[in-house]
Amino acid sequence: MNWRAAVPTAVNEPVHQYAPGTEEKARLKAKLKELSSQELEIPVIIGGKEIYTGQTAKSVMPHNHSHVLATYHMAGENEIRSAIDAAMEARKEWSRTPWETRVAVMKKAAYLISTRYRERMNAAAMLGIGKNCYQAEIEAVCELCDFLNFNSQFLYQLYAEQPPYSPYGTWNCLEHRPLEGFVFAATPFNFVAIAGNLPTSPALMGNVVLWKPASSAVYPAYHLMQILQEAGLPDGVINFIPGKGSVVGPKVMADPNLAGVHFTGSTPAFQDMWRTIGTNIQNYRSYPRIVGETGGKDFIVLHESADVDAAVAATVRGAFEYQGQKCSAASRAYIPKSLYQEFKDKLIAEVKNIKMGDVQDFTNFVNAVIDKAAFDKIKGYLDYAKESSQATILVGGEADDSVGYFIQPTVIETEDPRFKTMEEEIFGPVVTLYAYEDGTYEQALHLCDETSPYALTGAVFARDRKAIAQASDILSQAAGNFYINDKPTGSIVGQQPFGGSRASGTNDKAGSIFNLMRWVSQRAIKENFDPPKDYRYPFMGEE
Repeated sequence: MNWRAAVPTAVNEPVHQYAPGTEEKARLKAKLKELSSQELEIPVIIGGKEIYTGQTAKSVMPHNHSHVLATYHMAGENEIRSAIDAAMEARKEWSRTPWETRVAVMKKAAYLISTRYRERMNAAAMLGIGKNCYQAEIEAVCELCDFLNFNSQFLYQLYAEQPPYSPYGTWNCLEHRPLEGFVFAATPFNFVAIAGNLPTSPALMGNVVLWKPASSAVYPAYHLMQILQEAGLPDGVINFIPGKGSVVGPKVMADPNLAGVHFTGSTPAFQDMWRTIGTNIQNYRSYPRIVGETGGKDFIVLHESADVDAAVAATVRGAFEYQGQKCSAASRAYIPKSLYQEFKDKLIAEVKNIKMGDVQDFTNFVNAVIDKAAFDKIKGYLDYAKESSQATILVGGEADDSVGYFIQPTVIETEDPRFKTMEEEIFGPVVTLYAYEDGTYEQALHLCDETSPYALTGAVFARDRKAIAQASDILSQAAGNFYINDKPTGSIVGQQPFGGSRASGTNDKAGSIFNLMRWVSQRAIKENFDPPKDYRYPFMGEE
């Protein structure tokens, strides 16, 4: 087969805008009303069977935490054992299933999400994890479809990687085998697309998966799991096991059949998983693949030639969209003093105009943060800044959890480039500004590079081409996704593969062929059409 001729061209899912008066907006509002009126009971799903364990927790609306969307059952030790057994049983057939069938399942799921279940997925993300309609649309539908469609294309490209030469009389080929065991997918609350990609990308490559969604995001994850089942995903290929990380993680990672971990979440959690795997390394059938994307302390740097209006717009969007609950969110900004006052004044004016509230009010730009733990953590940083003589809150700074977990979009100013909010990941709607002396752009770039342990995303704003090149060089290791005159958020599958290094993760680039390479193990096969019949070589002949 001519593999390269068979490669389809995936295209990014078109983004609906939900403008006033459109049918798409009316349909979404109707679905929000429908889901808001229901209270689901979400089971554990193992081997295709729904299991109600009796150990339960609640999924609530972040903007109205007294409103329960669902009660979900949690997996315990017995369910985890059953899930491993079901996965290993399903592996017998799924690992040998033709790639065309695996691709068909994922592409059908993408089709269902983009058509029949578009409003359902958007509404689940809005109500369950606090996204406005646009933030939900771009990732819970569009990015999720892109992962499923582009990964299918990347599969073709990966399988087409074959030895370039077979001498006459032989045939060399490379088999891209699924891993020997199961993959543990531990997914985050903040992106439905990532929660979907982490289990489906290994499954696409013929692996079986245990999927533990974040406890605060079980609700949209369950809706997705149902769609995958409708798309034809065989029982046991992905097993849905909500539960406490302290219960699920140790049991899963002690199993000899653990073949890989696909993780997005906090840096401490990932490091703990890595340590656990290292401790158990002698017990595994193979060396587990460890793929993780963790935190970020993402930057915006302005050169003296920067377009201030563009930088302000990028800061507002980069720092405050989805309440800053993105590992790529802009969290610190370096501005030359000659531009600082203009930048600060315009930024404050824009932030004061931001509306915050219920996701069902489409005029709101900012909504609630995910839960009480996040609220308390972010509020702690705000209180620290208020009490510090090294910082000033320029706008925002207030928090109220009486109805929902609301944190005002906040801009902090500091004269200390290593102030706490310049260095530590906050994961909330908070950005800190630092003004550097004109003429010290190079030093500011080095400061930016050396301040944070993370290296996920960053942006530079400049009209001067030399300044752009200088930033790209000095910050080459500071961001796995680097943006020029654009906000540091919003990577698109097929356009900007996502991931960072240092404390931000393994940089295996979700949304690219490089990520899929981690979920296969190659076997080189040589066939000799005319094998020799004598062990002797020509040099051994007598003179």
